[in-house]
Amino acid sequence: MRIIGLTGNIASGKSEISKILKSLGATVIDMDEIGKEVQEKNIDNVVEKIRRAFGDKYIKNGKIDRKLLGDYVFRNREALKKLNDIMIPVMTKLLREKIKEYSKKNAKVVIIDAAILFEAGWDKFADEVWVVYTPKDLQLKRLMERENISEPQALARINAQMDINKKIKMADYVINNTDSLDAVKEQVMKLWQRVMNSI
Repeated sequence: MRIIGLTGNIASGKSEISKILKSLGATVIDMDEIGKEVQEKNIDNVVEKIRRAFGDKYIKNGKIDRKLLGDYVFRNREALKKLNDIMIPVMTKLLREKIKEYSKKNAKVVIIDAAILFEAGWDKFADEVWVVYTPKDLQLKRLMERENISEPQALARINAQMDINKKIKMADYVINNTDSLDAVKEQVMKLWQRVMNSI
């Protein structure tokens, strides 16, 4: 089984690339979805841990108000670190379980799709890492449209992440998502062929 870490900063088009890989037959572990699941199902009592760390106002009807909490932590590095300290160990545990499960099912290629792949240390599970690159102005435009948020809100989210150039230095391969979807597909297909040929 070949494990590929797929990362890139927010609104870089990483999810689109995940979809292409899925259509080619890859098994995708979406760490964003795992994060949502941890909070919604209150795995390892994270709701109470978040209440203790941040206060009652971020909990509505026993559930975490993800938007309100997100707006706060993306503007406050200390708070983001606190949230990551609660969430990452639980998410890592679930990631390990998923990898074991797919290994038993004889999956050929597993993609760990995670914006915080390096920050969370999940790159250690991967045989290789692909980083999706998008220029900041394009990223900003996409993020404002997608989340329906203001420029300062979008910038706060972008700036809360590890610098993309650092990620590129740590990558095995870079997918440039500046041009058309076809140009991106072509890059992904080449990388996919190389993986398939090496299995």
